[in-house]
Amino acid sequence: MELYLDTANIDEIKEIASYGLVDGVTTNPSIIAKSGRSFKEVIKEICAIVPGPVSAEVLSTKYEGMLKEALELVEIAENVVVKVPLIPEGLKTVVELTKRNIPTNVTLCFSAPQALLAAKAGATFISPFIGRVDDTSWDGMELISEIREIYDNYGYDTRILAASIRGPMHLKESALRGADCATMPHSAFLQLFKHPLTDIGLEKFLEDAKKLKW
Repeated sequence: MELYLDTANIDEIKEIASYGLVDGVTTNPSIIAKSGRSFKEVIKEICAIVPGPVSAEVLSTKYEGMLKEALELVEIAENVVVKVPLIPEGLKTVVELTKRNIPTNVTLCFSAPQALLAAKAGATFISPFIGRVDDTSWDGMELISEIREIYDNYGYDTRILAASIRGPMHLKESALRGADCATMPHSAFLQLFKHPLTDIGLEKFLEDAKKLKW
């Protein structure tokens, strides 16, 4: 399973990348706006740090604008993946980008039928927002299972990128249900390392180590 960071914070990306555990990065306009920097400048810097897929989202909501922006984004770096919202104009754009062999990430997916449409359009990734689905009292994990079954039934190559990950349990369930990738904020990524028994065990080892001769 590939693990992505959902951030535009360069320091956060460098930290996790230094562990050799980050496979890619996802961004969106809201995240980049918080940095106060140029959109393209941020994407270029992230792509230089992480060799894997870096999702950069178009800002337009119309086909012509989306296509124009997508073609500009892929000129930034070879590992840019064009992120497109799951709306009719967005999927029309995905169809065209697929014809041009340009990778895409269809975002804001909240249902299995939406995921089916994205796969038919040729999306490289589909991003179901499991945390936000949970917030509406629906089951985000069931959504992952439904998409996995549909894609397997019909042989779609679109990769399931579980998004809106809130913590370790979301990641575990996404992995168990067959998500290909998961993206999460820096804080959630750091939670993956944590377990109280690990802390207790390490404390004991360190205490005993004081009695040893090297």
